[in-house]
Amino acid sequence: MKIAILGAAGDVGTRIMSEALARGHHVTGVVRTENQLNKLPAEASYRVADISDPRQLAQVVEGQDLLISAVRPPEGQEELLVTLTDVILESALAEQRVLLVGGAARLLIPGRNGETVLTAPDFLPATALEIAKACQAQYERCLAETRTAWTYFSPAAMLSPGERTGTFRLGSDTLVTDNDGASRISMEDFAVAMLNEAETPIHIQQALTVGY
Repeated sequence: MKIAILGAAGDVGTRIMSEALARGHHVTGVVRTENQLNKLPAEASYRVADISDPRQLAQVVEGQDLLISAVRPPEGQEELLVTLTDVILESALAEQRVLLVGGAARLLIPGRNGETVLTAPDFLPATALEIAKACQAQYERCLAETRTAWTYFSPAAMLSPGERTGTFRLGSDTLVTDNDGASRISMEDFAVAMLNEAETPIHIQQALTVGY
């Protein structure tokens, strides 16, 4: 499968690239600037492009089977996430699927009477509030998309570097928590879940979440 990974130089993007390459896919990492290329695996192809420009993105998506968006805007420009998502969904060709690394903002918190990660007043630190709002808006943009075959991936509440275990649980609209009530997933296992969906599409125009 030919896969283009947008935002390939980020923490999540690099792990998705490594997982896709390990499974034998032809991977093209897309980055904003040339100085990000040293973060990409040597065996990957790459493109330098401003994906906010539909003309540049059109050149990137041509010939790809699948697009994976792991883009995150710079701090202070979180609202750009929706703009970038819109361009990606609009630029995808009719036969292409789009998998998006989303946020946990939309997810219901178990036992909290309908409160979500975003709406619960004591759940998020202040530093995470703006990106959470942007992720909620990103999700709502996906819900409005009827042409492109998108899948929206919400991580657990805690997404951090760790081990690739290959063992996790999927959910839909509620945080996946362990026996201690913690909601977490390693970036490595998040990448495994995403590539599983890439290879065996189940959640077309749907959202899902993953956690231990």
